[in-house]
Amino acid sequence: MDKNRSAVPGERVVIRVFIASSSGFVAIKKQQDVVRFLEANKIESEEVDLTMSEEQRQWMYKTIPPEKKPARGNPLPPQIFNGDRYCADYDSFFASKESNTVFSFLGLKSQLASKAEP
Repeated sequence: MDKNRSAVPGERVVIRVFIASSSGFVAIKKQQDVVRFLEANKIESEEVDLTMSEEQRQWMYKTIPPEKKPARGNPLPPQIFNGDRYCADYDSFFASKESNTVFSFLGLKSQLASKAEP
């Protein structure tokens, strides 16, 4: 298993943002919004371009819980994971950003809590 995807305590976990580099303007803006937020908050992340890997695209489709998938079609990027754990799509990310709950939404300790620890 890739160390970025490990669920073993003490190993690095990276927020994975599934994107599509050939998306339309609105989708690209949403993808950039997620990535910029993670960068601005120094949250380690990686972008996974679905247009470059059929294997990653299939993994993402099968890993998103059925109740989180759209009624028709496939889930559209960006889709956000903490390692192998599904977090949500852009709309849920945006709602957590607006309510100032992004760190718990992503399954991370808040920046303030991590700075207070020795």
